[in-house]
Amino acid sequence: MKNIFTLLVFLFMAFQGSEILAQVTPADTNLYRVVKSNNQEYIGRILNDDGREVLLETSALGKIYIVKSDIQSITIVHREIDFVGDEYRGTGVFTTRYQFSTNAFPLQKHDNYALVNLYGPEVHFSVSKNLSVGVMATWIASPIILALKYSIPTKNEKLNFGFGTLLGSVGYLNKGKGYGGLHWGMVTYGDRKNNVTLSLGYSYLNTGIPSGEPMYEPGTYPAQMTNGYWNFGYPTPINFKTPSVKATVLGIAGLASVGKKASFVIDMMFTFSKKVEEFRSQTVDYIYNPSTGNPSFTYVSPINSVTRTTNALNCLIMPGMRFQKTEFTAFQVSLAGVIGMTTSQTSSGQLETKSYSFPFPMCTWFYKF
Repeated sequence: MKNIFTLLVFLFMAFQGSEILAQVTPADTNLYRVVKSNNQEYIGRILNDDGREVLLETSALGKIYIVKSDIQSITIVHREIDFVGDEYRGTGVFTTRYQFSTNAFPLQKHDNYALVNLYGPEVHFSVSKNLSVGVMATWIASPIILALKYSIPTKNEKLNFGFGTLLGSVGYLNKGKGYGGLHWGMVTYGDRKNNVTLSLGYSYLNTGIPSGEPMYEPGTYPAQMTNGYWNFGYPTPINFKTPSVKATVLGIAGLASVGKKASFVIDMMFTFSKKVEEFRSQTVDYIYNPSTGNPSFTYVSPINSVTRTTNALNCLIMPGMRFQKTEFTAFQVSLAGVIGMTTSQTSSGQLETKSYSFPFPMCTWFYKF
């Protein structure tokens, strides 16, 4: 009898303990984004998860069961960050981009996007947690550019670092002889809706197009008889390297939310470039035999050259507005313009300064996929 009484007391205390534990365990009030394997997604509170199914309470469909084997991902969403009004927008795949430049925020997993500019299309993919890869081109697919970006988050959610690289080729234009690149580091402060980015980089461009008249090795080239006829000797051409334009690039960009579906975007780039060119000249004389009148030899004079160094300062200012109706599409217009000045000086001391400015309006359509 005593043992039975002790067992009843033990069961009663265990039952009361479980009741107390259940009362003090707080309910999960977080909002979750559940994405199925077919990319269908739901937003709501998880009421139960038994390992096989998830019971989700949504505002649109009420309570629904989702088989866990059909779920691709489950992530927490924040109403104050991921929602515009009552509409879910997510962290925003488009918020990683200004107009031309990017910020240090990474593309989230499965967040890929394409954009269409007036000059051509782009597409960017998230390949790992902090690495994205993209391709940029014109409408004639030349030139074509490979884009890489790596993000470095910090413990402070509002402070992020990153590196970016653009590697380009002229493609089939000029037989693929031209190339260029832009490599930069950046720091971004703020959140996805309101932020500013400062970047510093180095760029270079070689069009592969030689300038000036063809040059030859100086000397005398005797005439040669071909098929019974005398022909002037053909001088040996010299292949000079095409000069490259090298520049330091300073970028300042920002994004500010100005409404439920609109954001102000500013993108500014300052380039400080230098190009060294060599202008060459020489004479080629064809000498005839005075007794026979036949070609005798070809005379090529030494090369005279003048070096010209050109320093340029260019400012590309791109203020604009972005209108995002849904999580998957957005439209942006920028009233961009270029202001620049070049100073050229030759080795002979001749100095020339030019200034210029022209509009460069841009329209961009964003698509998430």
